[in-house]
Amino acid sequence: MNRRRSLLISFIAALLAGGLVYGVYVLQVNQVELQQTVQVVVPKDFIRAGTMVGSDMVELRAMQKGSFASSMITELDEIVGQETLIPLGKHEPILKWKVNRYHLLPNEHQATFQIPKEYVLSVSNGIRAGDRVRIYVSAADGSSRKLFENEIMVASVKSSANVEVDNPKSSNLMSKVEGDKEKMYASRLEANGAIDQINLNLAEEEWLKIDQLCSSKKAKLVIAFSSSSILAPN
Repeated sequence: MNRRRSLLISFIAALLAGGLVYGVYVLQVNQVELQQTVQVVVPKDFIRAGTMVGSDMVELRAMQKGSFASSMITELDEIVGQETLIPLGKHEPILKWKVNRYHLLPNEHQATFQIPKEYVLSVSNGIRAGDRVRIYVSAADGSSRKLFENEIMVASVKSSANVEVDNPKSSNLMSKVEGDKEKMYASRLEANGAIDQINLNLAEEEWLKIDQLCSSKKAKLVIAFSSSSILAPN
């Protein structure tokens, strides 16, 4: 009886020792893996180009140090409030060159052009700085059409008093950074003036095309608000 009890105790002790050894092994493996990985910022889901990145759109994920590049963003605070220059794939490490904090400035291939009043037939009153707009040309000969396939970034919109058109109590841009679509929508209903001037970020060939069409006074622009400025997926 005592021999059987001794064998049972020895067997249990061996199991406990084996479990302890295995636990230490797993702990060491996890520690080694942790030392061999780095946390990088990735989108939780697909993010389209021209989207202001909010804190709810991104997260940190571990990746092997061997695959890490210095151009990858590693801090959430570094990405929030920036705008995507190209689409970002789900769980794809975000590279610094793919986003831009100063999204109202033209990129290296663009300049900011103030559109002459005589070139414009109509401007949607809902447009605000930071929005993307669609541009159409209305010609006297009836050949009206969409001028550019791509949407154009609005650098600023001014009232006749040369004041930026916005809701002074709830800025559209701040609401966009916070990802608050309701505030973005509401801010357009309480603007501080009607649009008198509009500035667009255009490539040189885009501006020359506009000037060529409108300088003859045979065509004018219709600048329309695009709901993608608000309804871009989070």
